[in-house]
Amino acid sequence: MSEERKGDGWWVVTFVVGVLGLIMGVVGIAMASGRSDGIAASADAPAATGAVDFDVTLADISVTPSLIEVPAGKVVTLHVTNTGTLAHDFKVMGMNGLGALKTGESADVQIGPFTADTEVWCTVAGHKEAGMKMAVHVLGGTGAVDAASAATAAADVSAKIDGTAMPPEGWTGRDPKLGPTLPGTVHEIAFDAVETTMEVAPGVTQQMWSFNGQVPGPTLHGKVGDTFRITLTNKGSMGHSIDFHASKVAWSDEMRTIQPGESLVYEFQAEYAGAFMYHCGTAPALHHIGNGMYGAIIVDPPVLAPVDQEFVVIQSELYLGAQGAPGDLTKMMNEQFDAVVFNGYFAQYKFAPIHVVAGQRYRLWVVDDGPNENSAFHIVGTIFDTVFKEGAYLLQPDASHGGSQVLDLQPAQGGFVEFSFAEDGLYPFVTHKFANPGKGALGFFAVGNVDTSKLTGH
Repeated sequence: MSEERKGDGWWVVTFVVGVLGLIMGVVGIAMASGRSDGIAASADAPAATGAVDFDVTLADISVTPSLIEVPAGKVVTLHVTNTGTLAHDFKVMGMNGLGALKTGESADVQIGPFTADTEVWCTVAGHKEAGMKMAVHVLGGTGAVDAASAATAAADVSAKIDGTAMPPEGWTGRDPKLGPTLPGTVHEIAFDAVETTMEVAPGVTQQMWSFNGQVPGPTLHGKVGDTFRITLTNKGSMGHSIDFHASKVAWSDEMRTIQPGESLVYEFQAEYAGAFMYHCGTAPALHHIGNGMYGAIIVDPPVLAPVDQEFVVIQSELYLGAQGAPGDLTKMMNEQFDAVVFNGYFAQYKFAPIHVVAGQRYRLWVVDDGPNENSAFHIVGTIFDTVFKEGAYLLQPDASHGGSQVLDLQPAQGGFVEFSFAEDGLYPFVTHKFANPGKGALGFFAVGNVDTSKLTGH
């Protein structure tokens, strides 16, 4: 291994203690899953009743203890240590307290005096929602958390999507065409983890966490046996990582979290064909994926029938935070999505229909990057004569004349379908889970010389 791949950033050491290994680490919120309030069960008991000094441990993603009891009117000293691999701060009601601590750092902070119950939490995006908070019960106090602060926290400040709105002048959709396989057999690719504000629906912006400033990230296309050598550089403000589902590598090495300014080399040989997801796995992984850090890598089967054109569609969900803010982790945890989208934008291929020709043969790769919702991909007005899902053909043209209407995918599954269009016209494509086309999972193929003005507004 190169020195770039080694180091002391293995967050597996601190994150998996007391949980069930890799699955819990990927979810990133497992330490908070035992209770509805997100507090780890091991820290239920109040610490040092009536004391004014407490030892506090910040981990990925938890706070121990989760509850302290303090006397009214007394200044409280917290001796805080960060044992996680991510940077964490710790602030009363998210405002005043301790600045960011790096891995292994400790610091003292004084809080209070208090006359009413309150909370202290990590303000890094998503960490509080994932369980990084500590309740402060004030002995002899009023008991109630400050009403104004509680009301502010409860207010719904999420951006709202107007289903009748159109994209701004000059808007262009993401090109859904799949490029050719990368030349050669060794592919050196640079990925930057960055946080950037972008439009995700007409008039709606979010701070998306991304690879190379794109949501989804760049689609990679190669062949079985190819070597991919990805250099990930963290140009963001928080820890990030990357996990290619097409690889067989140690999770604790290439998939480890790197801090801002750091880089790592993620190298693997593509031994299996398929449409694979990649994503950030930094805890809480749900927040990083749900906020845009995902993409697809297509590895062609050794024998692939010729077609006239290939496309790729990645389905995902939007969990909107405030305008210009990151997505809402609480919504993600509760599967309360605001939109289901293709290639990252609400009803993208309604506003920018995909133009094709009748009688030609097309292959469309579909990857459901979730993070939570399934897909029943369907094109209205045609039938799939070829279906390839999760590395195997389910249907190919033969004397049986079998046809398929849907490519069904769970989150992180992928495949492709092949088809043609019999005549000119507009052909919608959707997920046939019909609660979701109206939430943005809708596009159109425009076949031949057909009027699209009613879709695009011009």
